[in-house]
Amino acid sequence: MSLVTLLPFIVLIGAMFLMTRSAKKKQQQAANMRNEMQPGTGVRTIGGMYATVKEVNEDTVLLDAGPGVELLFAKNAIGAVLSDDEYNRIVHGIEHDLKSDMDVVPDDASSLTETDAASDDKSVDLGKKAAEPADETTDEPAADAAPAEAQTDEKAKKSDGGSEAK
Repeated sequence: MSLVTLLPFIVLIGAMFLMTRSAKKKQQQAANMRNEMQPGTGVRTIGGMYATVKEVNEDTVLLDAGPGVELLFAKNAIGAVLSDDEYNRIVHGIEHDLKSDMDVVPDDASSLTETDAASDDKSVDLGKKAAEPADETTDEPAADAAPAEAQTDEKAKKSDGGSEAK
């Protein structure tokens, strides 16, 4: 057999080796994470439940999910061990304020709309034109009023129940 015919098989075996190696590495990291759990640590289960570790046994973990709620899980069911800051942020809504030295943003926009005393109080012309009033000498409505009347007449004809409605 030549090298050209063996090359695809060699590449396939190499790819399988690399994939299994990375999967084993991830499994080892997950096992180390689960073995480092201690009572009082916040965790997330693979089902998405957040709880605090109460007791760690060889294959099981006793979790405190709330006042009076204790649950027994297999260690493999623990998806992530969370840091204290992350657990408090997710479960209790407590943000660890790293930017306490920064300026506080006001609750309202009043500070954003205040103007200086030196600014002019001139109104700005936005280019809008006033609506033209009806011509008083001819007793005719403005040009915009005619289409509105035509629309109301059409609606009345449609709702009469005449021959068009059948």
